[in-house]
Amino acid sequence: MSGSLLRLVCTAAVAATTVLAPTPATAAPEPQSDLGQEPAAVAELLTDLQQLYRKAEEATEAYNATEEKLKKQRAETDRLDRALARTRLSLHDSRGAAGRLARQQYQSSTDISPYVRLLLARDPQHAIDQGHVIGRLARERAGTVGRLTGNERKARDLARKARKALDDQLALTERRKKERDQVRERLHDVEELLASLSRDQLTALAAFEKEGITKAQEKFMASGALGNMGNGGGSSTGIRKPSAEGDRALRHAVRQLGKPYVWGAEGPKSYDCSGLTSQAWAEAGTPIPRTSQEQWKRLKRIPLTELRPGDLVVYFPKATHVALYLGDGMVVQAPRPGAKVKVSPIAANPVLGAVRPDPDGKPLRRYRPPELPEGATDGSDEGYDGEGAYAAPAPDTSTR
Repeated sequence: MSGSLLRLVCTAAVAATTVLAPTPATAAPEPQSDLGQEPAAVAELLTDLQQLYRKAEEATEAYNATEEKLKKQRAETDRLDRALARTRLSLHDSRGAAGRLARQQYQSSTDISPYVRLLLARDPQHAIDQGHVIGRLARERAGTVGRLTGNERKARDLARKARKALDDQLALTERRKKERDQVRERLHDVEELLASLSRDQLTALAAFEKEGITKAQEKFMASGALGNMGNGGGSSTGIRKPSAEGDRALRHAVRQLGKPYVWGAEGPKSYDCSGLTSQAWAEAGTPIPRTSQEQWKRLKRIPLTELRPGDLVVYFPKATHVALYLGDGMVVQAPRPGAKVKVSPIAANPVLGAVRPDPDGKPLRRYRPPELPEGATDGSDEGYDGEGAYAAPAPDTSTR
């Protein structure tokens, strides 16, 4: 069964935890099933699944953050290695020049001193010329010694930095491995729980979750959190226009609809949540941080009433999930393992807030929303797959 379900504790809990539209908790709706199970039992099972998935997603974003640091550290290590190689080549040349200088001094040690030759010059002009030559030779020798000393000092400094950079890289590689194992362990816990359920139980949970998302969305939209017409208002048509960059980012995201979620992936064949948002904005010409936490931390925060297409909606207290705002209360997201990139209600997860990657971007004068392919809203909003299908990360082929 390819269905929905996963992270919502229950219908009322989702509505209650939506940050910008808090409401008192209400009784959980009855599951649409003839299993004879109590609603409390279904809600408890949803709670367990939601908690497992929260831990998996937190581990995924930690893995993504370490992966980004590792990429930068690799680049720094390579830069220092290249600089050290160039400095060692210069040091080799400097030592060669110093050796030639030493040989010249040794070979001319039995000759008359150049200063004596200056005193014995046949005329003043010749003495001046001799003096210029002696001065130039002295400066050349001093320069040779200075370059040798400087290159030796620079080589030692670069060698020390290169060793530290490599140590940091190895430490990050080890941390990434541990975090990768943690993600796999968390997903294995989810798979074990799902495998223990019967098809009827999965059907009941899917129906329970769907009803919960629907009611959470209705409450969120009715609260006025998004302003006029649920899409930001601000124009005679009720549609807030994106910037040129936001439009390009959103259209790129829409072109990814139907591609599978794979944790740690950033395209072009698969994505995780922040992989989709970061690549969409990179395609728009505005690079943004890789992880949802960094996007929330570093990008400009905006009120939900000012949301425009292309802005990012961030979810959960720890900012562990992110999506692109489509308009009319909908987002484009890569939900969770077992799901595909799709269009979802903005309140499918508890909203933390919103950020804008291009706060200085001017709204387009004319805007036509992107056309959505058939089935854009099909599938899981919560990343749950009744068959327990979870995409594994790409294999680690790094050697350093």
